[in-house]
Amino acid sequence: MLDSVPTSVITSKSLAPKRRARNTTVAWKILMAVTGIVFVIFVLAHMYGNLKVIQGPEAYNGYAEWLRIAFYPVLPERGLLWLMRIALILSLGVHVLAALRLWNRARIARGTPYVKKKDVVTTYAARTMRWGGVIIFGFLVFHLAQFTWLMVNIGADYQAMMPYDRMVFTFQQWYWVGLYAIVMVTLGLHVRHGLWSLMATLGGNRQKWERTINWVAILVSAALVVGFMLPPVLIFLDVVN
Repeated sequence: MLDSVPTSVITSKSLAPKRRARNTTVAWKILMAVTGIVFVIFVLAHMYGNLKVIQGPEAYNGYAEWLRIAFYPVLPERGLLWLMRIALILSLGVHVLAALRLWNRARIARGTPYVKKKDVVTTYAARTMRWGGVIIFGFLVFHLAQFTWLMVNIGADYQAMMPYDRMVFTFQQWYWVGLYAIVMVTLGLHVRHGLWSLMATLGGNRQKWERTINWVAILVSAALVVGFMLPPVLIFLDVVN
């Protein structure tokens, strides 16, 4: 008679808790928070680059050229740009997926009679978070088509222009400044609520920190709006030309 040897059998039931842990609302919120951090870092870096237009064509064109050849030959030409684009695309994809998952769960919960409906956050930014994300994503694609892929040539040949000239020509037109302002305000609202949710998800939702978190979120979002709008406004007013 063979001795019985204890064996550990991995079943679907034993794996279920791990799968459930990865599929919890908290896990999806953490994914949203982490990808949100990547997005905020990216827009802050992009804002810094845009502000160089105030220093003149040499500074702005030099910055654009540096992005193209940064860390060469360790990275191939445009390598840094592609790494940033890939990181941004992956982060946005995960961010959108997490947002859809959380929205669907909230929708199902609201439709369940045993779940009490409660509006935790009632700010305008929170109520328009979903549509704000759609607007920002749509503008991002258009922005790339205009300034990176050079497919939007309204009134000028962008292919023949240097980066500084493209930016100055664009924001001499009032309608581009207006469109940019609408999107930047939307971005500010999105970042303000996103930072609040991010810090709450990562453990900063204690009552004693609420006021500080709220002001940090407001200041960062306001800095983004002002920082992004400063070059277009100065160009339109002919301060930068």
